[in-house]
Amino acid sequence: MNLQKCAVIGTGFVGATAAYTLATSGLFSELVLLDVNRAKADGEAADISHGVSFAQPCAVHAGDYEDLRDCGLIILAAGANQKPGETRIDLLHRNEAILQSILNSVLAVAPDCILLVVSNPVDLLTYLAQKISGLPPCRVIGTGTVLDTARLKYLVGQHLHVDSRNVHAFIIGEHGDSELAVWSSANISGMDLPDYCRIAGKPFSQKVLDDIYQNVRDAAYHIIDGKGATYYGIGMAVLRIARAIVRNEHSVLPVSSVIENRYGVREICLGLPSVVGQNGIETVLDLPLNYEEKKQLESSAGKLRALLDSMNR
Repeated sequence: MNLQKCAVIGTGFVGATAAYTLATSGLFSELVLLDVNRAKADGEAADISHGVSFAQPCAVHAGDYEDLRDCGLIILAAGANQKPGETRIDLLHRNEAILQSILNSVLAVAPDCILLVVSNPVDLLTYLAQKISGLPPCRVIGTGTVLDTARLKYLVGQHLHVDSRNVHAFIIGEHGDSELAVWSSANISGMDLPDYCRIAGKPFSQKVLDDIYQNVRDAAYHIIDGKGATYYGIGMAVLRIARAIVRNEHSVLPVSSVIENRYGVREICLGLPSVVGQNGIETVLDLPLNYEEKKQLESSAGKLRALLDSMNR
């Protein structure tokens, strides 16, 4: 498989934005766009192609499944759009049938690819993608809580007036309402968060932490209320994961994958810090959690498990 060749399936707001960020990143020599509406894929490919001369060379074109035959990374961004007031979980049943159809076509031509699932609810669809495809779990990756973690780092950075790249903290669990912030190990360039706040003279309390967490958790809803959809942030999150794969970075990112016996959780997909390289997920890390964080993670996993179980009834 050719990791210099990438495909984006689904050219809605998220897929098209991801395609733009990938095409202009210099990571790929070829980018194939697929959509049930071929005219939409043609239009997006042409629009992006017209700006490629301002970036590094990348052949961007619309195609069909046969064009994925040697594709190393395939990004699944197809699915029904999230409506105002609708949770990510509400999307599951509407998107499952779409996923089944896509994977049957993908695996017929690219059985050794790495799948990156972006469509929501991403944890449940990542789980279904792995089970439907039969691919090794390490090669079926969901965007997980990569964007949520970026939102957390941004908001903590804003509160402390510090570069968000120096904020080291994770959102883990479901990419959705039951996600949790791991405050127990949060730090600013190695300095524990409470100590940094004290030295910097910034307020630190449970209320401050709760407010930041709630703003992270509800960020998508606020954006959807304002502009109808979220796509820039997730487009950049897709690029971050793709870079870790193509450049074999062994980067630690809170992606979603099938979990086997971590924190007492098994047979479900959750966003957890994982080492990501050219073969996909190399290992899922055991991030230290305090008692309350463990209980919250178990609760998050339990909600996802209940939904999966209800689908099988």
